[in-house]
Amino acid sequence: MEERYSKAETLALRRKHIGPSCKVFFAKDPLKIVRAQGQYMFDEKGEKYLDCINNVAHVGHSHPYVVQAATKQMELLNTNSRFLHDNLVQYAQRLTATLPEKLSVCYFVNSGSEANDLALRLARQYHGHQDVITLENAYHGHLTSLIDISPYKFNQLGKDCKKEYVHVAPSPDIYRGKYREDHPDPASAYAEEVKKIIEETQKNGRKIAAFIAESMQSCGGQVIPPVGYFQKVAEYVRAAGGVFIADEVQVGFGRVGKHFWAFQLQGDDFVPDIVTMGKPIGNGHPMSCVITTREIAESFGASGLEYFNTFGGNPVSCAIGMAVMDIIEKEDLQGNARRVGNYLLELLAEQKKKHPLVGDIRGVGLFVGVDLVKDQQKRTPATAEALHLIYKLKEHQILLSADGPYRNILKFKPPMCFTMEDAKHAVETIDALLTELEEATGMKTENNASANIQCKRKRVRQSYLMGTKFFGCLVEDMDIPPLTFPFCFSQLKRVLNQKVQMKALAT
Repeated sequence: MEERYSKAETLALRRKHIGPSCKVFFAKDPLKIVRAQGQYMFDEKGEKYLDCINNVAHVGHSHPYVVQAATKQMELLNTNSRFLHDNLVQYAQRLTATLPEKLSVCYFVNSGSEANDLALRLARQYHGHQDVITLENAYHGHLTSLIDISPYKFNQLGKDCKKEYVHVAPSPDIYRGKYREDHPDPASAYAEEVKKIIEETQKNGRKIAAFIAESMQSCGGQVIPPVGYFQKVAEYVRAAGGVFIADEVQVGFGRVGKHFWAFQLQGDDFVPDIVTMGKPIGNGHPMSCVITTREIAESFGASGLEYFNTFGGNPVSCAIGMAVMDIIEKEDLQGNARRVGNYLLELLAEQKKKHPLVGDIRGVGLFVGVDLVKDQQKRTPATAEALHLIYKLKEHQILLSADGPYRNILKFKPPMCFTMEDAKHAVETIDALLTELEEATGMKTENNASANIQCKRKRVRQSYLMGTKFFGCLVEDMDIPPLTFPFCFSQLKRVLNQKVQMKALAT
């Protein structure tokens, strides 16, 4: 397919007409993607890239069954949900059938952000409370209401930008958090932190409307809460008159393999009061959903304010949603996530034994994080090294991203058709790149002798190369939060003093 504009022309037009805060991947040399199929994306030159990050194209890019379902319904009718249509109620039946029985009422909307915003409205209407408890490093969407409850975003605006009705609980991260893997009961310990927040809030005359959390934190660094944490939090929050909102926008629809929804990893005895979903729900088509209990829905309706969404639940969106569910079932993508995810974790566990840069491997199904560290004992985040790896992987035509509060977590969340061969190829490439990086910086691997003067010289040279390449693009490419500025500045300062260090080593 011939392109209308060259890559340079497309970039120039983007800079002219698109807001400057709308970033692109790999800003120094952005990719122009013109088509995609399955787990692969293709640029304007026909070069093929393995997509390890696109959890939007849940069942695979350009899946023909999804395209067919959309086209067929579009040829017949597309209108708003104020008319009766079978697609709406059929899709609602199918979605609610995947959830615990009490989650039975649907509101269809158009994005994960819109779903989370509506969930907040439902929660606040339920008992008339206003305050929200969120988690450290959480991200729930780009609307104003959601930036306010997303420390991942509002922390970038300064210390005084947290609203008084927002309360931040520690992220239940047993690798980097307050209570770690050596704690006898981290689930209870983290839940007690939420209880303390509730008690303090009540002392100040405020009331909790909701606790909201991703069932597994994505932007927060691929964090998997310890089993039992959600149950205890829900108990405390409900006792205070609030509700539990499970954000499944990133991790739902079978991605975890073991279950259809990630919150089910906590056990059968945990049921949220509200579940939000988006991204994978339409395989790239803009749609999302909020599902809640009959009691909460009736409370929302009792306000007397009609809820209406022009595009939410339209016949085309519902046809696409059902097609996605058909594919997940017919192609056993949930089973594939379990099998390939386990294999990927096994391969990455081998890298942890081999490479000192690999501090932690965590994940379930096709939701996996690799925590890179400069020191395994201190768990010092290896931010620059992670960015270096991302760029080098791109050169090898593998697309991966880095995230977390320090931007040192490699994130795997590929289309669900990702194969064992894909996993092997990606990890073998990471292995080779880590080996190169560790040899260049003098880090000891299982095959290396102790670092000597020559290794120190290599480390200085590599630091200089890494510094000149990385720090010009850290903020622009990765939207680095203020938390990491001191780290970046110290690295940059070290780079600027390389000549002095080289001279000292030479003597």
